Amino acid sequence: MKGKIILLSTLFFLTTGAISAQAKNAPRSIISTTALIRKYHDQKELSGMQKGELLELYIERIKVLVKTLPYIALVTKPGVTMADLGIPDDSEHKKVLDAQAVGTTTFLDTTVEFQRKMMPYSDKGNLIAAILFYESTLKSLHEFNELNEM
Repeated sequence: MKGKIILLSTLFFLTTGAISAQAKNAPRSIISTTALIRKYHDQKELSGMQKGELLELYIERIKVLVKTLPYIALVTKPGVTMADLGIPDDSEHKKVLDAQAVGTTTFLDTTVEFQRKMMPYSDKGNLIAAILFYESTLKSLHEFNELNEM
């Protein structure tokens, strides 16, 4: 009985280790797969929201913009990998992509902390205008894609 438990436990750990190793070697997306907007809003809808809800939308849009805009000359949608673009998937390029991801995360952590502490003092109308501006910028990426495909 003990032998079966030890054998099953060992097989479990080996399987978990193999799966984990495969995940580390899997190609990573250039644009984070979390860089998505679930829903776009209009001014009337935003006007009916509380300031706390608006702040969360504002922060979400900043995150998406920061995770997307620096890469639009390469790609505009999440899920595209270096290999998809013909960029060698070697250690040098992976290191650069990893460093960029760390830098982006650090920047966003600092920015979100600032937003949470300072933006509650902003005017609700300014938050709404900023959200609408950010959303229009994100929508314009669709136009960019169309221009790029010509």
